[in-house]
Amino acid sequence: MTQKNQYKLNVNGQTVEVTAESRELLIYTLREKLNITGPHIGCETSHCGACTVTIDGKSVKSCTMFVAQAEGKEITTIEGLGGPDALHPLQEAFKEHHGLQCGYCTPGMITRATKLLEEIPNPTEEEIRFGMAGNICRCTGYQNIVKSIKAAAAEINAAKEAAQ
Repeated sequence: MTQKNQYKLNVNGQTVEVTAESRELLIYTLREKLNITGPHIGCETSHCGACTVTIDGKSVKSCTMFVAQAEGKEITTIEGLGGPDALHPLQEAFKEHHGLQCGYCTPGMITRATKLLEEIPNPTEEEIRFGMAGNICRCTGYQNIVKSIKAAAAEINAAKEAAQ
């Protein structure tokens, strides 16, 4: 039997403790132990991006990280970006511009796009396509995903200008 350990994680602004084997993948800890089901299990090989979360300010595919490696890290999932009563501008843009179809890839897409817009506040279509290349959608031709990200960038930038 493999030994289980206690781990402290900071997920979506809350510190939680979980008991897990050190080799347990973070995606399973999030979904099965913490009931955070936004990040999806897709390929389990880091190719699809459905499990993308933000860890200490960087986009990470949670199927590539052990829970032990995440201890003490700041983890943000789609649930930490916004909710039904207060959508994040990217969530609103994906809804308004039809940036999703089946929705399976959407949490990872939006989580990655959030970091992309922090890195490049006003990206070109080419920069969006390059920046999102690690997230795969099997339903769309990506046009509406790109359109959604561009729309969210414009809204975020306008809000920043209005605040100044």
